[in-house]
Amino acid sequence: MKLTIEVWRQEDTTTKGRFVTYQVDDATPEMSLPELLDRLNDQLVTAGEEPIAFDTDCREGICGTCGITVNGVPHGKVPNTPTCRQNLRSYDDGEHLKLEPFRAASFPVVRDLVVDRSALDRVIASGGYVSVDAGTAPDADTRQIPFKVAEQALDFSACIGCGACIAACPNGAAHLFAGALLSHMSTLPQGKPERSKRARGVVATTEEEFGPCSVYAECVEVCPAGIPISAISAVNREAARAAIRRNKDN
Repeated sequence: MKLTIEVWRQEDTTTKGRFVTYQVDDATPEMSLPELLDRLNDQLVTAGEEPIAFDTDCREGICGTCGITVNGVPHGKVPNTPTCRQNLRSYDDGEHLKLEPFRAASFPVVRDLVVDRSALDRVIASGGYVSVDAGTAPDADTRQIPFKVAEQALDFSACIGCGACIAACPNGAAHLFAGALLSHMSTLPQGKPERSKRARGVVATTEEEFGPCSVYAECVEVCPAGIPISAISAVNREAARAAIRRNKDN
């Protein structure tokens, strides 16, 4: 496959960036987008040019590290699929690909396709954890959790924290991410002792770091974990519950 690739190049957060066009003549349909960037970087290094900086880790659709915007769509052409699982077979020979970093005010560009997503970490740090003693492995069977409850919690815990929902949202909102976190943690008994405290922290940090949610639902179309739009309602629900129980952790 021959592909024309237009890539965002930017030295650092303070430097003005630009698009630079490259040609890759030996791509294959089986390649993923990160593998395409690997091939392009091989060409650049061989030519004595600076390689393109981009985040990558597991390349198995698990870690959420690799996210970029392809032709204006976070992650790429195939819905609900992470960047590393987007194969070139979805594109035509001779096609023009425009690669740029996730675009959101909360994700400043570090270099080229790399963005700083630490705002997501701050949301997690504000309440995405259980600090009470949940016991050791043998204690897991002492309190039976109904299958439907466990299944629902696991569905929301599937969020990989990639940030595509924020990049897709016209407002740069993170309510799908925050809602998945709150839904997951409030469903299981281990998360209930700190439920109100968690909601206050997560909602406040989400509103501080990201834009407001107008329920455009663009986030749902790009989420690799398939988090449902119902997760967004958890943000308001948990915030209201915490306000009513303002003097209690649970």
